Amino acid sequence: MTHSPQHVAIIMDGNGRWARSRGLQRPAGHRASLKVVRRVVEECINRRVRYLTLFAFSSENWRRPPDEVGMLMNLFLDALVREIADLHRNDVRLRFIGDRANLGKELLERMLAAETLTRGNQGLNLMVAVAYGGRWDIVQACRAAAADAAAGALRPEQVDEEYIAAHLALAGIPDPDLMIRTGGEQRISNFLLWNLAYTELFFSDVLWPEFSPAHLDAAFELFARRERRFGKTSAQVAAPSDA
Repeated sequence: MTHSPQHVAIIMDGNGRWARSRGLQRPAGHRASLKVVRRVVEECINRRVRYLTLFAFSSENWRRPPDEVGMLMNLFLDALVREIADLHRNDVRLRFIGDRANLGKELLERMLAAETLTRGNQGLNLMVAVAYGGRWDIVQACRAAAADAAAGALRPEQVDEEYIAAHLALAGIPDPDLMIRTGGEQRISNFLLWNLAYTELFFSDVLWPEFSPAHLDAAFELFARRERRFGKTSAQVAAPSDA
């Protein structure tokens, strides 16, 4: 039976290589990527995807040259200013996940304003990972457990998968069904380490600025062919559930 993913996560890789292959500077690749982001958001809305998580800037990206980091932050800020009205008009709820400690004041204010403006929207839930790392995410959940334990509100046996999941950045949101990575690399690069436990993975050689609806179709078609067993046998998955 054909089925579509409810939650899609994407590692948007290859912007710099796309620019270099055309004799351009790296910022040109990042600017070109914004058009693809807009198109993918539109496609997910049309396909009735409920959740879309985009890996925009990792915790490790702070190690890049300061001028590139500054350019990325400015580009991100400009995109927020330019796109938020359209997102709101299309009933998209925008949220940001990641460590905000080192983000600039103006960017933080814009992020909060965008989240506040779209909080009541009922369409696509768009999560943008900024200064995010999967290990950071799990550490935050461990710190929450330690704090609760120190306050006498948590016993060791109460720290289970449900507790950890409830203290992650995507708490309350279903784990991704499908993760797409462009750019030819086949790794998850510290992205949603906990949440990707049973996610179907699709790796594409296409550089992100060249990613098209046809490439998204290919990922969705692969997903539709997968048998998602979650530890069960094929026979168990095929058996009708109890009424």
